[in-house]
Amino acid sequence: MQHTTIPQLIDAAAAQYGDQSFLEEGATKISFADFATQAKQVAAALIAKGIKHGDCIGVWAPNISEWVIAALGAQYAGAVLVTLNTRYKGNEAAYILRASHSKLLFSIGDFLDTDYPSMLEGEDLPELNDIVVFRQSDNAPALAQRTRTAWEQFLEQGTTISAADIAERMASVNGDDVSDILFTSGTTGNPKGVMTGHEQNLRTFTHFSDIVGLSCGDRYLVINPFFHSFGYKAGILACLLKGVTLLPHAVFDTTEILQRISADKISVMPGPPTLFQSLLAHPELDQYDISTLKRATTGAAVIPVEMIEQMKSRLGFDVVITAYGLTESCGLVTACRAEDSAETIATTSGRAIPDIELRCVDGNNQPVATGEAGEIVFRGFNVMKGYFENADATTETMDDEGWLHTGDVGILDEQGNLKITDRLKDMFITGGFNCYPAEIEKILAGNEDITMSAVIGVPDERMGEVAKAFVVLKPGVSMTDKELNSWCREHMANYKVPRKIQFVDALPLNASGKVLKTELRTLANN
Repeated sequence: MQHTTIPQLIDAAAAQYGDQSFLEEGATKISFADFATQAKQVAAALIAKGIKHGDCIGVWAPNISEWVIAALGAQYAGAVLVTLNTRYKGNEAAYILRASHSKLLFSIGDFLDTDYPSMLEGEDLPELNDIVVFRQSDNAPALAQRTRTAWEQFLEQGTTISAADIAERMASVNGDDVSDILFTSGTTGNPKGVMTGHEQNLRTFTHFSDIVGLSCGDRYLVINPFFHSFGYKAGILACLLKGVTLLPHAVFDTTEILQRISADKISVMPGPPTLFQSLLAHPELDQYDISTLKRATTGAAVIPVEMIEQMKSRLGFDVVITAYGLTESCGLVTACRAEDSAETIATTSGRAIPDIELRCVDGNNQPVATGEAGEIVFRGFNVMKGYFENADATTETMDDEGWLHTGDVGILDEQGNLKITDRLKDMFITGGFNCYPAEIEKILAGNEDITMSAVIGVPDERMGEVAKAFVVLKPGVSMTDKELNSWCREHMANYKVPRKIQFVDALPLNASGKVLKTELRTLANN
């Protein structure tokens, strides 16, 4: 791999793939060469607005072409990309913008009947100087607190910046610089910003692309959100690395996805298991031409062996890969290989990617025997640089020998395949999204009718797991499941909303006052 930074990769892809199609969305078709030009326009506009090397820039928008141009254009200018989940409410987005000291935010004017910039009204964001809005409608509401600049107007501001100035800024970026901060929630209830660098991300997803077998001319439908490492790194960066056409998809709809596979001749399509289960269950699956499908990657949930077999026999995939990673690993630690059996692909997350050490350890940080359960730890080039402005959390997660402790429990077999068995932390996964009980509990604590709550993940046939909340109300207060569910939908991202609610008189506590979630799990199963 000759490039060590994302700006170098953009220029190299433009030189190598030129007029080939890089980014397609509806009528928008952008070649690799055009994309480099547009990324430089974004960099110029940011320089004109006073954005410095190392400043944080937020992007809060769905999978659309402007997301890719803005995000990588910011990195071309040496800025650090901060991604925001499109399901966030205003308070959740504001926390991340504040915590990252973001100077500018790229957002969407209208998506699913929501004006995203308006959700930040009333939030304290002293360092945020501007919101640049994609696809702003003519009747967009004015913002009382801060400026709102249309995307086209923003790009015009860069015309005063010379090509030499852009080149100088691009050349100042080196492989060890932080390229992005992706926020991941933790047991404290507040999201932590994971810092990763240009070179380690490119190296990680070069390995990923090679394992999956991506090749020039592939057409890659990215349904996984760009704000997540799966969509951004395994999607956008992988396409740039291998000369692959990127086709963003903004809203999950099984029929629409089948239509796009057929119309856009999709060959690569990663996604959570729920995506492939939905396709296989579609009553009109046989009426669509899905013959172009070749490669898929999935993970983040337990997968039946039969589903892997059907992905090959009914959906026509030549290659199906399951993988394991976390934000702190640049998004990837292990992956199956194309030649693995359906059983290996379904029941394990494969072997460590090249140049990564992987272990399962006991409570004394000593490796356990093959076939025994232990905490999954790894070290190597893909280990994060640390949590942004959070040295204590970094020290807790990374030990003195460079091993990153994942908090997940797993078993390694004799071939080095990893099977995830449990989580040391309380995290659970809903439809591919990480859910952290402490974060949900913290938001529930903001309801003045609630004394305390505890949240666990419970099995769900469609989503894998969903949140169940055990809630203690204040004396004299009455509330229904429906009322609390409605309140939750106003105050937290949809995937965090408890699907099951149980009102209780008290929570089971240990001697130190800690909630005994093992007892809650037993209660939930009865």
